Amino acid sequence: MLSFIQKNVRSGLLSLLAVMTLHHAAAMGIDDVISVDDVVDGGNNFNWQRIELPGTYCSDGSQYKFWVHDSALSTNLVVLYEGGGACWDYATCSGQTGKLGAANPNGIANDYINKTKARFVSPIVNGEDPGLPLIRDKNAIATKGWDVAYMPYCTGDVHIGNNVVTYVDDSGVSPPFNFFHTGYNNSTKALDFLASHFPNINKMLITGFSAGGVASTAIYQEARERLQPKQGFMLNDSGPLFPAPNGNFNSKLMHKKVIQAWRLSSIRGAFPDDFRFWNLGKMVGAMARKYPNDKFAYTGFSRDYNFSRFSYELFYPSASKADILRMWREDQNNLIAEMKKYPNYSYFVPWKRQINDSHCSSILTFMGARVCPTIRLRKWYERINFNPTQKWICDKSFTPMNGFLNAWLNRSVTVRMVEPFNKYNEQDATMRLVSPLINGAL
Repeated sequence: MLSFIQKNVRSGLLSLLAVMTLHHAAAMGIDDVISVDDVVDGGNNFNWQRIELPGTYCSDGSQYKFWVHDSALSTNLVVLYEGGGACWDYATCSGQTGKLGAANPNGIANDYINKTKARFVSPIVNGEDPGLPLIRDKNAIATKGWDVAYMPYCTGDVHIGNNVVTYVDDSGVSPPFNFFHTGYNNSTKALDFLASHFPNINKMLITGFSAGGVASTAIYQEARERLQPKQGFMLNDSGPLFPAPNGNFNSKLMHKKVIQAWRLSSIRGAFPDDFRFWNLGKMVGAMARKYPNDKFAYTGFSRDYNFSRFSYELFYPSASKADILRMWREDQNNLIAEMKKYPNYSYFVPWKRQINDSHCSSILTFMGARVCPTIRLRKWYERINFNPTQKWICDKSFTPMNGFLNAWLNRSVTVRMVEPFNKYNEQDATMRLVSPLINGAL
């Protein structure tokens, strides 16, 4: 009984703190109240080595760069593929489509690794889930102390394109420009460097978020064969290759477009022999069958309104937000059905969090990236407590992202969890406090 009262007192205090902080933020300006360093506690201060390999390029033809951190504590290696949109024609690659374009069109700066995105974006890279002063402690996670390779994204092709294109403005208003979709060349040369730099890898985790999530799946065979780890793991965060065998499937139009624009048929040898381009979603099974002793996983929110827009908005111009989210859920359900066929595939699918349009569950912070398959509305008598605004309850307990990673990565447990519709995060005091601050810093 005492723990129940303590829990609800704390919850009520958080609700009060959220209201007071957000009211103060509105009056003063949100950045004057809490900075990104307070919300995403610390980032990393690794001793990074910048690598520039001859013959590797960003989309503008400038030198591609990536970074490695050699830890004295571990022979485990995490390779993180950065996200940042994608592009496949003049409109998307020139920036005309706004957010529906590609990151870093002007290349990678020499100090990129020390800037906010690279320092703070990945708890998996940093080895710690950030805390929040007075509310939430910083926690070490499964990748604490690992060697790291951080792969920035600047080619607009989810790190796997193999095409140099001259894009032309059909209206004739703007001049043409060359675009280097050279992600595959960059990725494979970087992997060869990593193989020589880290010759004795115990555990290898290939991961990425958004566009980098696509890369983690698509580049896995190249990484596995070149790095030769004792154990292989792949975690795709919110870059799903959805099943789309024909035009009745929502993602088919986008898949057809990128296969052509990035000339993916030219890198056929990068994928298992039984994979076929007519259905990119079959990559899941192809990798799982080829490497039955490796562990694969997907994570992503069911209300992702970022990757879903790339997948459908430009291909279904009349689609509303509700249409886009419906198509996303249909495709995600098809992906889950495909993953269920393979015992070495895990999935961790939370419903929604109000950070980054519910896009990516492993970036910045693990707050709100939790799953309860039995979550439900409270009964009327369960709302009589010190936090009456929270109308949802988990009958058992939430599994947080760090709990999933510990089970999957440290204990090689297959984890399969999907959360149903709920508004828990929207009514959670901590999330209401933190989400506007994080979104304001993105």
